[in-house]
Amino acid sequence: MEIDLGFAEKSDNGAWLSNRYFPSKLGGQPAWLELEALPPTSQVQCNKCRAPKSFLAQLYAPFEDDFNFHRSIYVFLCRNADCQEPQDASNFTVLRSQLPRKNKFYSEEEPSDVGQPLPAVPCLKKLCAACGCHAPHACSKCKAIHYCSSEHQRAHWPQHKPNCGAPGVSTAKPLTQIVFPEFEIVMDSNPEESAEEDKDDAARLAEFQELESSGKTGDLSNVSEAEMDKYFGNSAAADDKTFRQFKKQTAAEPDQIVRYKRGGQPLWITNTVKTVEDQLKKLPNCTACGGERQFEFQIMPQALTLLEDENLDWGVLAVYTCAKSCPIDGYVEELLIKQDIVAEDES
Repeated sequence: MEIDLGFAEKSDNGAWLSNRYFPSKLGGQPAWLELEALPPTSQVQCNKCRAPKSFLAQLYAPFEDDFNFHRSIYVFLCRNADCQEPQDASNFTVLRSQLPRKNKFYSEEEPSDVGQPLPAVPCLKKLCAACGCHAPHACSKCKAIHYCSSEHQRAHWPQHKPNCGAPGVSTAKPLTQIVFPEFEIVMDSNPEESAEEDKDDAARLAEFQELESSGKTGDLSNVSEAEMDKYFGNSAAADDKTFRQFKKQTAAEPDQIVRYKRGGQPLWITNTVKTVEDQLKKLPNCTACGGERQFEFQIMPQALTLLEDENLDWGVLAVYTCAKSCPIDGYVEELLIKQDIVAEDES
């Protein structure tokens, strides 16, 4: 089965990453697909600290059926340090949205990428000036700027105060401490890696050891030295066969931040028995149709260096979605499993 790899590219013009062009992207504000039934603020609020979650990424991944002509998967997470727990994704939220080709928001014709980008297709609900999520609250003075929460209103006030009530105030920019740096995720098929999957484990390991001894395995070149030390310097991880396979599989394309393989298996970073095996044994079914979920894509640890947030850490973020991608209205929650490398206790 062919694997699609996603790579981060800085866009010269962020307008190309608006919902009009159905983007895949890391960071920035969400480019909402369905524009009327946006997720309520409670759905993107951390269950632990009650703070608003930050938009992490979205993937445009349509299926070949009438009700999935347009389809996007969104990932949100709480950035607070106290909410980061090993093998625990309770501070994440994954949302699925989809539309048929004929819908009330977008043209049936593919948008042109010639010339200058057109404006985003406007939401039918107000959006938070700080994060771009549904905003039920308005500035009490000017009524022109809206917010998802009191936390974001307070954070945004120093920027908004000088212009409160002035013409054009609604063009206020989002805050960098709330919104991650924005990158387009450019997807590319990787058939060479697909062919590798036919090899048995022994052959893979032998080949990797040969490459390793000759210094040709490559590395995760965009991962910081601290991350490299943490993952590669961990003796328990280095001896983990799963981790060695992870290194081998990513060596040819060290900059990958996403691996998409609908219906396949994640590339785990360490042994699942000691980490997420129990979660994998009891994957909850789709909350909309009751059907089974399947793996769709994973976000790699290489993405961490682009986010510029020292509180965040993960080995693999594996996203599971409804295998049928059943018909829905608005947005429905899907599942994320977070796998981390944890050093074994020293005896």
